[in-house]
Amino acid sequence: MDDAQVERAKRRAGESAAETVDDGDVVGLGTGSTAAHAIRALGAAVDAGRDVVGVATSHQSRAVAREAGVPLQPLAAVSRVDVAVDGADETLPDGRALVKGGGAAHAREKVVDAAADRFLAVVDERKVVETLSHPVPVEVLPPARSAVAARVASLGGEATLREAVRKDGPVVTDNGSLVFDCDFGVVDDPERLATALSAVPGVVEHGLFVGLADAVHVGGPDGVRVTGG
Repeated sequence: MDDAQVERAKRRAGESAAETVDDGDVVGLGTGSTAAHAIRALGAAVDAGRDVVGVATSHQSRAVAREAGVPLQPLAAVSRVDVAVDGADETLPDGRALVKGGGAAHAREKVVDAAADRFLAVVDERKVVETLSHPVPVEVLPPARSAVAARVASLGGEATLREAVRKDGPVVTDNGSLVFDCDFGVVDDPERLATALSAVPGVVEHGLFVGLADAVHVGGPDGVRVTGG
């Protein structure tokens, strides 16, 4: 797909997931370009009279929601999350495991996605793979960076500190943490690696989302297919 086709595929995936949101739902709003299309579609639905409340996962998704006209509440102020719509950097076809964190918001995304009754991943078809191999983002407490990097190496990965764009220094998350992009090559057992990373002291959260997605809305040149749910 060329760039224009990719953008249309992203929009189709986001809009497809947004169409499943019912009146009265509390919706987790993911971070990234494909999730942004879903947020804008929800804004159009709100403008048409649908009653929904959004729970943002990042400053970015909050800004998109405000621009689109989606009412917002913090996670602590709602009693439930009915559905979360979020993108992915890479996903298995059935959504059983996916990698997130390209926007460095995966810690808050995981909290919201796990709290939702339904988690819908939205991707263009380039992101669907048979085996995960995308570097896994790992959010780390700043004082623990050396210890975490060493532990990642012992698990067979190479941890690279994510540097900011257009400013000096590393990326700092909304939580005040740093991000390692950890290259493990082919990830044959995502569940095992997720468990190992979660057990590392100093790790705030990692970008392996295993067993969380209920369905994946995959946008392509000719439409959307829904897999895994």
